Formats: sequence, C-alpha cells, structure tokens
Amino acid sequence: MLGLPDTTRACLFDLDGVVTKTALVHAAAWKEMFDDFLRRYDAQTGAAFVPFDAVHEYDRYVDGKPRLDGTRSFLQARGIELPEGEPSDPPTAMTVNGLSNRKNALVLEMIDKHGVQVYDGSVRYITAVRAAGLKTAVVSSSANTAQVLSVAGIAGAQATSKTYGFVPHAAFFSLEAKTDNVVDPQVFVADAAAPAATGP
Repeated sequence: MLGLPDTTRACLFDLDGVVTKTALVHAAAWKEMFDDFLRRYDAQTGAAFVPFDAVHEYDRYVDGKPRLDGTRSFLQARGIELPEGEPSDPPTAMTVNGLSNRKNALVLEMIDKHGVQVYDGSVRYITAVRAAGLKTAVVSSSANTAQVLSVAGIAGAQATSKTYGFVPHAAFFSLEAKTDNVVDPQVFVADAAAPAATGP
C-alpha cells in the first residue's frame, strides 16, 4: 500500500513543497522585509531603489537557508555591508540580526493570520507510514518548523520536526537518518528539491 521497498525503516519528508506550501509565505516575508530595508537604506545613501525579486533573488540567495545566512547572502549580493548586531536586536535595527528578526516576525504574523496550506495527500501518507510502524520525521532548515506543523494541524501524532542549519539536500537528509540510527539504504526521502528516492 505504501509503495516502499520491504527494507525501508524510515521516511523523511521535506517540510516545504512536500508537506506544506510555505514557500510563498517565506518569499512574501523576505520581500516585505528587504523592500522596507532597501527603501530606508537607499534614502540614506542616495541609491536608486531596486526591490527584492521574490522569485529569482529568493531562489538564489535565501531559499532553504537559515535566516541569518539568507540575510547575509542577499546583502552581500547587493554590495551592502551591515553590522551583525545581536540576536536580541529589535526588528527595526539596521543590522543583520535586526533584519532577520523582522523577517521572522513577518512570517509568524502571516502564518498566524492566514494559516498554512498543506498537501493533504502527503499528510495522509505520513499517517499511513506511521501506522505501518516506520520512523518518520519532517525536516527543515526553518526555526519555525514546530509552529508551522502545529498551525497546519499535523504536529505530534503525524510527524516529528527536527531542524538543522543549512547543508546540501543529500547531506541534510542523510544527517537526519543517522540521528535515528537508520542507514541510508533503509530510508525513503521525500524532498521537494529532487525526486523522492531510497538510499543515498
């Protein structure tokens, strides 16, 4: 019924693009944060305002990365240098931490206001996998994974959320498998960035 090899012991599911449709929320939050920052920065420096591209720049500089790394990557691409600041910086601070905190606040606000769309088929499949006795985990580089799963109504019973810093997809899912003492050939990976497959 699951369509998996008999040797499969665990299934790993990419949060965005497999379980939930949160990419649009993240892209909108990055755009609102960066556009607001760029307007303030350009007003101070006299540069022409060029808005954040929520498709190309999102994919190239911030998608799949922890917030701080995404912020640094985009700023570097635009040739903008800001102080790192501190993790406690307010969302209005013109620092890497401040901008990152603003983006996070926007994501949480959007999720709280509009909820999170899920792929119903994926949720049903995760439920069936767990009922069959296989280990499961929903993995993401997002620090808000637990909140997203909770708002989506799939926390706890259906999936275990574990978050790591950004690493390439193959290593990312391999790392998750090893934390559950499952070797790669026994793992089924549902990854939005590549066709689902078993093994490394």
